[in-house]
Amino acid sequence: MSELTHFDKDGRVNMVDVGGKAVTERIAIARGSVHMSASALAHLKSGENKKGDILTIAELAGIMGAKKTSELIPLCHPLPLTSVKVELTISEIGVDITARAKTKGQTGVEMEALTAVSVSCLTVYDMLKAVDKDMIITDIELMEKTGGKSGHYKK
Repeated sequence: MSELTHFDKDGRVNMVDVGGKAVTERIAIARGSVHMSASALAHLKSGENKKGDILTIAELAGIMGAKKTSELIPLCHPLPLTSVKVELTISEIGVDITARAKTKGQTGVEMEALTAVSVSCLTVYDMLKAVDKDMIITDIELMEKTGGKSGHYKK
């Protein structure tokens, strides 16, 4: 079993020292979904919402969320993101969201991609909650990452 890196040998919380790691291009892709009622889905598809274009606002919120990851997750390093792309696709039961985060740095961007998806999902929920409070945010997961010592991961 690998050692947890966010704790020191005495069990105290620890922000990992990445200073000695090589700077490499790092990419992470995450996904998630918001499942909703047929009426909420119809409302989303209609494009008529007093708050604005739900998909565009959720996309922008995801990008903003990725940029704020180190402020939200206590032991994440602030990263110079070179790119964040968030895509929302309407499905038969709601919205599927994919985020791709990219940097050239000494640590990975998995948390940034996951945060982008999470914030996008929450934004969809926020914008449609007047129509459907029973929406389910689900299946937020890392799909792929490249770069760094641990190499390529693909689910």
